[in-house]
Amino acid sequence: MAYFLTFDGGTESLRARIYDLSGACLGSQAVPYQTKFSAGAQAEQDPADWWDAVVKSTRGALAQANVAPEKIEAISYATTCCSVVALDANGDALRPALIWMDVRANEEADAVLDTNDPALMLNGGGKGPVSAEWMIPKALWLKRNEPATYDRAFRICEYQDYLTYRFTGEWAASLDNVGLRWHYRSRDGGWATNMVEALGIGDLLEKWPPRIVAPGSLIGTLTKTAAEELGLPQSVKVIQGGADALIGMIGLGVAQPGQLALITGSSHLQFGVTEAPLNAPGVWGSYADIVYPDRYIVEGGQTSTGSIINWLGRLTGGLDFDELNGKAAQLSPGCDGLIVQDHFQGNRTPYTDPLSRGALVGLTLAHEKHHIFRAMMEGVGFGTRAILDAFKDAGYSADEMTLGGGASGSDLWLQIHADTSGIPVRVPASPDAPSTGSAVLAAYGAGHYASIDEGISQMVHAGRTIDPIAVNVAQYEEVYARYKSLYPALKSCLG
Repeated sequence: MAYFLTFDGGTESLRARIYDLSGACLGSQAVPYQTKFSAGAQAEQDPADWWDAVVKSTRGALAQANVAPEKIEAISYATTCCSVVALDANGDALRPALIWMDVRANEEADAVLDTNDPALMLNGGGKGPVSAEWMIPKALWLKRNEPATYDRAFRICEYQDYLTYRFTGEWAASLDNVGLRWHYRSRDGGWATNMVEALGIGDLLEKWPPRIVAPGSLIGTLTKTAAEELGLPQSVKVIQGGADALIGMIGLGVAQPGQLALITGSSHLQFGVTEAPLNAPGVWGSYADIVYPDRYIVEGGQTSTGSIINWLGRLTGGLDFDELNGKAAQLSPGCDGLIVQDHFQGNRTPYTDPLSRGALVGLTLAHEKHHIFRAMMEGVGFGTRAILDAFKDAGYSADEMTLGGGASGSDLWLQIHADTSGIPVRVPASPDAPSTGSAVLAAYGAGHYASIDEGISQMVHAGRTIDPIAVNVAQYEEVYARYKSLYPALKSCLG
C-alpha cells in the first residue's frame, strides 16, 4: 500500500496529513505559529516557524496514522501564496516573511501598474488595479525600504519555495505560484522581464529560483538533513505543490471548464476553470496551465473572511460556536438591519483596494453578539456574490460552486453562502481541499495515476449539497443592494 505525506501551510498553522491511494486521511497533526500584525496592514511570520511546524506535525501525523516512516512514498504540499521571503545562500531568512495579507506595498503596486506592461493583462484585463499582495510589489517595497536586505538576498521567493529548499536543497518555484502571483506567463514570454527592469529591479530575475516546476512534477528527494529531521528515508519523493487555494481546487474535484471552486479559511478565494483565456475588469487572470495543462483559471478573492470571525473572538474573549450558530440561525436574513463590509484587511476583488476597510453599519443597542456573528457571515457571503457578479459580467458563470475549508464546518454559513449567491453549494466528502489536492499530486507524481484528472476520479469523493432557500434568496437581494452601496460611501469617508 502506498502512503503520501501532505502539508497544508495556512495562515495560522501548518497541518500534516497522511493519505492512502483511495484518498482516505489516516492521520493528521496541526502545529500553530504566530503572525505579527503592525500598523499599515502589515503581517509577518518567521519562516523558521514554518519548518519547525513541518517537523513536529510530521511526527504527530505518522504516530496517529500508525504508518511506518519507510512506507511514505512521496510528499506534496500547499502553502499560502504571496508569503514572500528574502533568504541568504544557506536558505536562512534575512527578515520575517511578508505574508499574503500584508498589503504595505500599495504604492509599489501602483508603480507596477504604471509600467503598462503587457503582463498586466492578468490584472483586470490590463486595467488594474494591481494588488499589493503580489510578488513584484513586495519585492519592490523591499528594494525601496530595506535596500540592504534586498541586496543581501540570494533568493526572494515564497513559503512554498522555502519548504522546497528545506526538503530537497533545490531552488525551484512552482509554476502555480509564479503564474498566479509573479506576473509569469507561460505562453507569452515567461518572466515579466521588461516590467522589473522598468521598476529598477532587473536583478530580481537572478534572485528568483532558476527552476520552474509544474504541480505534480518531481522536484527531487529528501536531503540527508531533512530526512533525519523528519524521521523519513531519503528516498521519499518530493512532488511540486503550489498555492493552497489552487491545490484546493484539485482536492474539491473542480477541474473541468464551467466548474467553480470556493476555498474558505482565513480568506476566501473563488476559482473557475475555462477552456479559453478570459480577461476583464474586476477579475484576476486568466492563468494558463497553472493547475491543469491546457486549461485556464479565472480568480476572485476576499482578503478577510474567517479571519473576521477570529477577530471577533479575540475582541470578545472567545466564541462559543455552538451557541452562536444556534442563536444566529434563528435570525432572519439581514440581522435586523446590521450589515458588515468585509474589507477588514482591504479588498482583493472586485475592487482591488488595499486601503478599503471593514465596517459594521446599522448597530443598535438591541443587537447582540450573535447578530454581529451572523452579519459577518452574511457580509462575507455578499463579498462572494460581488465576485460572482464580476465573473458573470466578464462572461463566466456557474450554476453551482464546490466549497472546501473552514466554512464547511458551519451549516449556517453554508446555507448563507447558498442563499446570498443563489446557487447550490456542494461540499465533498473531505472538505480539507488543499491536503486532499496535495495527496492527488503526490500519487500522480509518484506514478500511480496517468493524470491529475485520473487521480481526482479515484481520490476525491462526493459529499452533500446545500440548495438555496428561495425565500431567503429574495430577502437577501434587498440587503445585498445596501451592502454594495457601502463601498463607495465609505471610500469617500476614508479618503
